[in-house]
Amino acid sequence: MPHAALIAFALIALTMTGAILARRLHLPASIFLVVFGIAASFVPGLPHIPIEPNVVLQVLLPPLLYIAGVGMSWRGFKREFAEISLLAVGCVCATAAAVAFTVHGLLGWPLALGFVLGAIVAPPDAVAPLALTDGLALPQRIVTILEGEGLVNDATALIIFSFAVTAVETASFSLPQATGLFVIVAIAGVAWGLAVGWGTLRLRRAIGDPQIELTIALLAPYIAFWPLQALGGSGVLAAVTAGLYVSANGAGSIPPATRLQGYFFWRLVVYITEGSIFVITGLQARPILETLQKDSWEKLPLAIGVVILAVVAVRLIWVVVLTRVPRDLIRKSKHKAPPPWQHDFFIGFTGIRGVVSLAAALSIPFMVDGAPFPERDIVLIITFAVILATLVGQGLSLPWLVRKLGLDAEGRRESAAAKDREIRARVLGVEAVLTRLGALDGISAGTMRVLKNRHRDRRDTLISALKRADGQYGDSLQVQLSLIEAERQKIAELYAQDALSDEARRRIERELDLEDARVRHAYSSALPIKYDDPLT
Repeated sequence: MPHAALIAFALIALTMTGAILARRLHLPASIFLVVFGIAASFVPGLPHIPIEPNVVLQVLLPPLLYIAGVGMSWRGFKREFAEISLLAVGCVCATAAAVAFTVHGLLGWPLALGFVLGAIVAPPDAVAPLALTDGLALPQRIVTILEGEGLVNDATALIIFSFAVTAVETASFSLPQATGLFVIVAIAGVAWGLAVGWGTLRLRRAIGDPQIELTIALLAPYIAFWPLQALGGSGVLAAVTAGLYVSANGAGSIPPATRLQGYFFWRLVVYITEGSIFVITGLQARPILETLQKDSWEKLPLAIGVVILAVVAVRLIWVVVLTRVPRDLIRKSKHKAPPPWQHDFFIGFTGIRGVVSLAAALSIPFMVDGAPFPERDIVLIITFAVILATLVGQGLSLPWLVRKLGLDAEGRRESAAAKDREIRARVLGVEAVLTRLGALDGISAGTMRVLKNRHRDRRDTLISALKRADGQYGDSLQVQLSLIEAERQKIAELYAQDALSDEARRRIERELDLEDARVRHAYSSALPIKYDDPLT
C-alpha cells in the first residue's frame, strides 16, 4: 500500500481505538484522544506517524469549517456579529500583540519572532470548545458566539502569522502595508466564499441527484479553500463564508432526499475528521520534544508560563472588561438589559487552543537565509504546552464551571422554552395538514379516514410531549420500536423461507430503517436538551 494510505489507515485505527476507550471510561472524547495520542507517540517500537501541516490545514480543516458554517444559525450570527468580530479579530490581534511584547520583554526575542508565536497561540480552536460543551445546557447566546468566533478567528491568526514569518525572513515590516493587505485578503475571502456558495447551490439545484449533490457539497470547501490559499489569500475565510451562504440560502434549494442523506454523510465525515485531529495533536508530542536542543531546556519553564498566562489573561480581560463595559453602556442607552456577567466570564474562560495552532507552528520554515529559523524548537514546545494546558486544564473544568455559574439552569430553562415553541409549531403544522385534507376533493372516504387518523395521532403525540408527559411519550416510542422489530423479524423469516427476493427485502429494510430513525429522532426532538440517543 502507498505510504500515505498506511498513515491514513493507522490514524483512523488509532482514532477509533481511542474513541472506544473514551466511551468505556466515560471520559470526554476530545481530551482523551489527545492524551491517547500523546501516550501512543511514546510507545516503544511504534513508528512516528509524520503529519504534514498542509494535510491538516488543506485537507482536514476545510470540510470542518464549511459544515460548521452550514450548521451555524445565520440569524444568530447576524445578531451576535459585533461580539463575534470583537473576539475573532480584536481579541486575536490583542492576544498576538500581548504574547509578542511579553516574550520580547522577558526573553529578549525580536518583536517579529514574538508575533510569530503570538499569532500561533492566539486563536481558540474551532472544534475543541464545542466538542467539550456538547450536551451541556448552555444558553444559546454563548453557543452562537463561540461557534461564530471559531469560524473566523483562524483566518485572522493565519494572516497575522504569514505577515510575522515574512517579517522574520526579510527583517522588515510595514504596519500600514500589512493593514491594507489584511483588508484586501478579508474582502477577497468573503467574496470568493460567496461565489462558491452561490455557484455550488445553483449547480446542485440544477442536477437534482442526491449522490452527485453530496459529492459537490464535499468538494465545495476545497473549491473555496485551495485556490485562494494558493494565491496568498485566506482559504479559511472563504470556506466559512461558503458554508454560511449555504446556511442562509440552502433550505429552499436542497431537496429532502439529499438533506436526509446529508445528515448521515456529514456526521460521519465530521466524526472521523474531528477525532483524527485530536489524535494528530497528541501524536506530535514525541517528535516535537525530539527537536528541542539541550541548551533550550532552561528557557522553557519561564517561556511556557508567561505565554499561557498571557493567552488566558488577555482573553478574560478582553471579554469581561474591554468588551462588556462599552457594550453594556450602549445597551443601557437603548434601554436594553445587558447579558449576565456569567456569560462573559464563561466565554472569556473558554479559550481552548487546538490543531490549527499546532499546524501553524509546524509550518514554520526550518531555514532563513541559510541559517536556522530562530527559536523554532522552543516555539513548537510552547505551542504544544499551551494546547495541552488549555485543552486539558480549561477543558476538564468546563462542566464544573457551567454548574458553578448557574449556566446549566439558565440553559435548561431556555432550551425548555425553545422546545415548547418548536412543538407548538409542529402542532400548527399538523393542523395545517388536517385543514388541507378537509379541503381536498376526489378522495375516498376510507382513504380520508386513514389519513386524518394518522395525522390526528401525530398531533396528539406532540401535545402529550408539550404537556411534559415524558414517561408516556417515551413508552409510546419504545412500543413503536418493538413493533418495527417484530416486522423486521417476520421479513427475515420470509426471506429465509425464500418467500422474498433480495431486492424486495432491501426495499422493506430501507423503509423499516427510515421508520426506526424517524421514531428515535422524534424522541430526541421532544427532549429540551440534546443527549445521546436514550433508546439505544
